[in-house]
Amino acid sequence: MPLVSYPRAIIHLDGDAFFASCEQAINPRLRGKPVVTGAERGIVTAASYEAKAKGVGRGVPLSQVKKLCPDVIFVESHYDVYEAFAERMFSIMRRYTPHVEEYSIDEAFADITGFDKAWHRSYEQIALRMKEVIEKELELTVSVGLSLTKVLAKIGSKYKKPSGFTPIPRDRLSSLLRETPIHKVWGIGPSTVFTCHRLGIRTAFDFAQTPLGRIQDAFNKPHQEIWRELNGEAVFPLVTDPKTSYDSISRFETFRPPTRDRHQLFSRLVNNLEHACAKARRYHLVAPRITVLLRLQNMRTRATEITLPRPTALPPEIISHVERGFTELYDARDLYRATGIALFSLRSQGGTQASLFESVEHVDKWKQVYAAIDRVNAKQGPHMVHLANTSLLRSRQNPLNPRANF
Repeated sequence: MPLVSYPRAIIHLDGDAFFASCEQAINPRLRGKPVVTGAERGIVTAASYEAKAKGVGRGVPLSQVKKLCPDVIFVESHYDVYEAFAERMFSIMRRYTPHVEEYSIDEAFADITGFDKAWHRSYEQIALRMKEVIEKELELTVSVGLSLTKVLAKIGSKYKKPSGFTPIPRDRLSSLLRETPIHKVWGIGPSTVFTCHRLGIRTAFDFAQTPLGRIQDAFNKPHQEIWRELNGEAVFPLVTDPKTSYDSISRFETFRPPTRDRHQLFSRLVNNLEHACAKARRYHLVAPRITVLLRLQNMRTRATEITLPRPTALPPEIISHVERGFTELYDARDLYRATGIALFSLRSQGGTQASLFESVEHVDKWKQVYAAIDRVNAKQGPHMVHLANTSLLRSRQNPLNPRANF
C-alpha cells in the first residue's frame, strides 16, 4: 500500500461482546451458546452474539430475555476477569507498537505509523497480525479498523462485526463514509444528529463534504475536529500513558437472590477484598484505610471505615479487620443484596514498614507468598489461587459457569 494512502496509520481494536466472550473463553461449555452477563444486577450487561441474534441487547431486564431467548444462560459479571483479559489484549498490542491508548476495558487505539519498515510488513498486514494473535491467545474475537485518524479507525472497527477487519486508506474514504450513517460516527450524539438532519446531513460523507465555514457556524469545536478527522487530518492525539496510580480501589458485588446468610456474606466480602488487593499490588500500592460495605435489599447502605495498623495490600493482614467491620454492620434480620470493600488513601508500597508489634520476617513472608500467588494467577488466570474463606461462595457457582477459580 503506497505511503500516501496512510500518512498516519491508526488502529482501533474493539472486543466483540467482550464480557460474554470472556466468559465463553474461560468456560468452553458456554461457547456457541446464548450467554448473558449481568445475572447479579437483573439486567443484561453483555450478550453473546448467539443471544444478540435472538434480539437480546444491553440493558434489557432478565425477565424479558427468557421470552426472547428461552435457552439463554445467565451468568454473573466478573469484572476482575474482564480486566485481566483487557490487560492481556493491550499487552499483545504493545508487541507491535508502544503507542497504545487504552480507551476502555474492551477497546484501544494504536499508532503504527512507521512500523511497516520495522516489521517489514504493510500496515494492513501488521493490523491483521495483531488481530490474529489476540484471537488465538485469548480465544475470543476482536474487530479492527485501520485508517488515517482515530475517528476513521473507529468507523472501520464497527463496519464488520464480529471478527471484522476493515482498512480505510485514503482512496477508500469516500465509499466507506457514504455507507456510514451520521449517528454511527464517534462523538456525534442525538442532539447533534438532530442538527445534522435539519441541515440535510445524513451520512458521514455528507458531514465531511459540508464546507468548513458552514460546519463552524452550526457546530462547536469538538464537532469541527470530527469534521477534520473525517477528512483524513489526524487531530485527536493518542493518550498512551498507562494509568499507574489510584487514590482508591474498590470492589463491589451485587448478587441475586438477596441473602441474610452470614457465612455467604462474609465469604463475598473476602472475595471483594482479594480482588481489590490484587489490583493494588499490580500497581505497587498499599492502603492505610479500608471501608467495609453492606447494601440491604431496600437499597439502604451500611458502611464502616477502618484504619489498619500499617498500610498493606495483603488480604491475610486485613481479614480480621474486615470481620470486625462486618460484625458491626450485620443484622441477621435483614436481607442483603450487595457487598463491597474499598481501599483508600493509597500510597506506594516502597516506604511501608512493619508495625511496632510485627516482625520484619512475618511481613516479608507474606510479601513473598503473594508475589508467588500473583505470578501463578497472571499465568493461569485471575484468582486461580485464593483464600479458603471464599470456598463457600465458589462452591455455589452455576454449574454451567464453574468458576471454582475466578
